[in-house]
Amino acid sequence: MTMTADPATMAPASRRYIVLATVSSATMLYAMAITIANVVLPQMRGALSATPDQVAWVVTFNLVATAVVTPISGWLSNRFGRRRVMLIGCFGFTTASVLCGLADSLEVLVLYRVIQGAFGAPLVPISQAIILDTFPREQHGLATALWGVGVVTGPIIGPTLGGFIAEEYSWRWVFFMIVPFGAMTYGAIWAFITKRPNRPKGPSMDWLGFIALAAALAAFQFMFDRGERNDWFESSETIVECTVAFLALYIFLVHITTAENPFIRPRLFLNRNYSIGLAISFMFGMLSFVPLVLMPSMLQDLRGYPDSTIGMLLAIRGAGNMASFLLVIRMAQWNVQATLTFGFLCQALSGYAISQFDTNVTYFGVAWTGALQGLGIGMTWVPLTLLMFSTVKPEFLDDASAIFHMLRNFASSLFISICVAVVIHSTYINGLELGLALNEYSKLLNFPWVTGVLDLSTVQGLSAASAEVKRQAAMIGFINAFRLFAIVAIIPIPLIWLARMPKQ
Repeated sequence: MTMTADPATMAPASRRYIVLATVSSATMLYAMAITIANVVLPQMRGALSATPDQVAWVVTFNLVATAVVTPISGWLSNRFGRRRVMLIGCFGFTTASVLCGLADSLEVLVLYRVIQGAFGAPLVPISQAIILDTFPREQHGLATALWGVGVVTGPIIGPTLGGFIAEEYSWRWVFFMIVPFGAMTYGAIWAFITKRPNRPKGPSMDWLGFIALAAALAAFQFMFDRGERNDWFESSETIVECTVAFLALYIFLVHITTAENPFIRPRLFLNRNYSIGLAISFMFGMLSFVPLVLMPSMLQDLRGYPDSTIGMLLAIRGAGNMASFLLVIRMAQWNVQATLTFGFLCQALSGYAISQFDTNVTYFGVAWTGALQGLGIGMTWVPLTLLMFSTVKPEFLDDASAIFHMLRNFASSLFISICVAVVIHSTYINGLELGLALNEYSKLLNFPWVTGVLDLSTVQGLSAASAEVKRQAAMIGFINAFRLFAIVAIIPIPLIWLARMPKQ
C-alpha cells in the first residue's frame, strides 16, 4: 500500500502514532524550556543583579514573543509548509537556547529569550493542527491526551534536571541542556513529518493586522511589567504604553472586520463553542505558569530551599499533570463540561490552599498543592481542546489553533506580571505596617517566638527584627497573589456551561 504524505488522508494507525510521538517531542521541548528557566530565577536574580520584577522578564517576554508570533503560524504553515516551519522553528529555538546560556547581562538574556519564544511559537499550534488532521474526529480526545503527555513530560524533566544541574554548575547550564533534546527533536521531524502535497496556499500575509496586534500585545506587556516600578499612571511611560496598546488594539479590530483577507478571519468567532472556549482559554492561560514563577522565589527567599529541591517540588506538579491523563479521557467521554469544571475547581482549591501557607510551609504542603495544580491543568487541557475544536471546520484548524495558543500565552505573561506586581506592592505595604507595629513598646515582643531574638536595644536584634519583618511581609505578598489565583480559577466555570457539545 502506498502511503500518502498528507495527514488528512488518515494514514494507518502505526503511522499516526509515529507522527504523534514526533510532534509530542516538539511540544515537550517547548514546555521544558519554559519551566526549566523558572527553577533558576532566584539564581539569575543574584548573578545578573536583577530585582524580582526584572528577573520575571525572562519568563514574561519569552511568553509574549510566543504570543506575538503564534497567530501567524497558520499563514507560515500554508506559505512554507508545516514540516519546513517546524524544522526552522526547532533549529532557531535550540540555537537561541545556547545564546541564552552565553548571555552576560539581563538585557541580553531577555533578548535571546524573545528570539527563543519567537522561533518556538509555531511548534505547539502546528503540532496540534497536525494531530487533529492525522487522527479521525472520534479519536481527537485520545490523540490530544497522548499529545498532552509531551506538554506534561517537559515540566517534569525540565525542573528536575535543571535544578540539579544549576545547583552543581550554574543557571547557564539549564539552557545548554536543551541542546541535545532540540537535536533529537529536529531529527525526528526531519525523518517522520512529511510534506503535504496539496497544502492550501492561503491569502498573502496581512502585515497591517499582524503589526497592530503585535504592538497591542507588546504594549500591554510593557505596561504591566513596568507599571509597579513606575507607580502606574503617575508615570508618563505607563500612559504612553496604555495609549499605544488600546490604539493598536482598536486598529486591529477595525482592520480584521473590514479587510478582505485579514490574517485572523472574523468568521471563526461566529462559532459559539470556539468563542466561549477562547474566553475560557484566556483564564486557563492566566493560571498555567504563575505558580512556576512565584514558587521558586518563595521557597528560596523565605525557606532557603536549594535549586535541586525546588526543581523536584515543581516536577511534582508535572507528575500530577501526568496522572490526570489516566482519568481525563473517560471523564471527558462522560461529560466534557463537568470534566472542565472539575479541572478549574482543582486549581482554585490549590490556590486557596497555598494562600493559607505561612513562613513555616513544609515540603508536603508544597508537594500536594503542586500535584493538585498539575491534576487541574491536565483535567482542563483536553476537555477545553475538545470543546473548542469539536465544531471547527478543517480549513480553519491552523488559524483556530494559532489563536488559541496566542491568547493562552499572552494571558500567561500578563498574569505573571500582575501577580509579581501584587507580591511587590503587598510586600512593601505590609513591610511598612509591620515595621511600624514593631517597636520597643510593642506587645508583639511578648510572644514566645521573639523572646531572646528581637532585642531592639542591640544591633543584632534590630537586624533580626528587620529581616523577620521583610520575611513576613513577603509571605503576605505571595499569599495575596495566590488568593487572586484562586479567584481567577473560579471565574470561567459559568462560561463552561454555556457551550454545547455536538452529539457523537
